[in-house]
Amino acid sequence: MRRYLRLVRIFVGATLSAQLEYRANFLGAVLASLGEVGVALLGISILFGQPGVTQVGGWSFREALLVTGFFMLTEGVISVFIQPNMSKIAEAVRTGNMDFTLLKPIDAQFNVSTRNLNVLRFPDLLIGLGLIGYAASGLDVTPGGALAAAMLYGSAVVIVYCIYLGLSTTAFWFVKTQNVTELFSGVFGAARFPVAAFPVPVRFVLTFVLPVAFITTVPAQALTGALGGGLALASPLIAAGLFLGTRWFWRYAVASYTSASS
Repeated sequence: MRRYLRLVRIFVGATLSAQLEYRANFLGAVLASLGEVGVALLGISILFGQPGVTQVGGWSFREALLVTGFFMLTEGVISVFIQPNMSKIAEAVRTGNMDFTLLKPIDAQFNVSTRNLNVLRFPDLLIGLGLIGYAASGLDVTPGGALAAAMLYGSAVVIVYCIYLGLSTTAFWFVKTQNVTELFSGVFGAARFPVAAFPVPVRFVLTFVLPVAFITTVPAQALTGALGGGLALASPLIAAGLFLGTRWFWRYAVASYTSASS
């Protein structure tokens, strides 16, 4: 166990050394985090800033702020853990470095999903947790609700990871996938608001077509105790289905991969 912890410390230390080589990088990352939370808070302030408006789609201000907190937390997970790895897949296929990845005695999907971190965006995680804590402090949150929210947010992280992996895996055929991931990032911006704040057709799309609602709205509902059993059961099922589907898609892509050296 100590050996693995030592390896983790070495990995994190090397990552920090590389990313903090220029102080402007850290300053830029902090400004990006502050800008992201500023845009999110501005949007929710506009929703509740109208005279006499105390609820939007049945959500109070603090309940909606929970959704914003989960959105910022997810933005942190994407920026720190997911995007730095997924963005390298297309480059590895294009340059031929994927050959070396597939030759290593370790699962290739695990390898491409865990070898890079963007520690400069770690403040996003802290901001998200801070917003969730602040919003929850003014609500009647039970230990059971907190546990359910944590479990469902675990499913949400799996859903986000699978979406990014599925989109990035198309690089085995199309090489350049940045535009596709950017398109999803634009759609994911809607997750900063409760899904009930949107018209019914948009609500349907964000729930059953692109499962954005399961990433932020569902964990927030679980935390407040307002989540129905159907959505609570659907979230882990969707996560499991997406994981199995993207696992199969990844293995199919690797099997059809033509080595750059052949």
